[in-house]
Amino acid sequence: MDLKTFKLLHPVKYYKDYLEKDIRPDGRELEELRPLAISYNVINSADGSAIVKIGNTTVVCGIKAELAVPKALEPNVGYLVPNVEISPVSSSAYRPGPPCDEAQVHSQSLADIVISSRCIDLQDLCITAGKLVWVLYCDLVCLDHDGCIFDAAVIALVAALQTVKLPKIKHNSDTGETVTDMSSLTPLTVHAVPVPTSFVVIAGRTITDPTAEEEKLATTTLTVTMTDEKISFFNQSGGHSMDAEMLKSCTASAVKREKSVKNMMRSILEKKTRKQK
Repeated sequence: MDLKTFKLLHPVKYYKDYLEKDIRPDGRELEELRPLAISYNVINSADGSAIVKIGNTTVVCGIKAELAVPKALEPNVGYLVPNVEISPVSSSAYRPGPPCDEAQVHSQSLADIVISSRCIDLQDLCITAGKLVWVLYCDLVCLDHDGCIFDAAVIALVAALQTVKLPKIKHNSDTGETVTDMSSLTPLTVHAVPVPTSFVVIAGRTITDPTAEEEKLATTTLTVTMTDEKISFFNQSGGHSMDAEMLKSCTASAVKREKSVKNMMRSILEKKTRKQK
């Protein structure tokens, strides 16, 4: 039996033979991350945008800012509305139509991460309390799915938020009239940078930054999101229990990735600032 047929018939055994030697079929070590690339301001018509690649996984984020009336119970709080779409061109596993369950879960988790990490302060989006606030519609599209969509989506969202500039709004609370001054743009303040790292368990071994193939074979999936070296979001699915030592190892890997991603973002933004000067 040739190797390709063996992999097709016995995928878990195929992976297990590699994992027992502390290596994966793609040549990576168990904790090794794929290359990460971030590009800012990729959509000219958006108020903020970015595209992120983790290995072959590609997610683009575009943000549009619109004016709205705040909630009655939160008169000085704006809105951030993430929407994740997994494009059918990203993988043959997805079909055209309404958002799949996976995309809807990712959308809600993104909103939760922004709040739990205090990435942005929604009060910064208030123009006139009880009358007018900003709504940030964050559309994220997965163009190529090769695992860790959520990781790429979070990084793309944060990167896009770092490029948002909002015009000055003059609002007359008596008449309801608003005047937009596009000559005066204020950058949105990003207070924190949440960075997720995903792990899966295959044949009893924990591996970092799984591919789509590895995700399909996983008995357990774990995502640890770090913000300033503290866990700001945690999600685990699957039946395999993870002991304290395993969780400690995953958290240590997540801290390393957080530092790496933040340093990359800082470096790219500093270069952009120097070029603009």
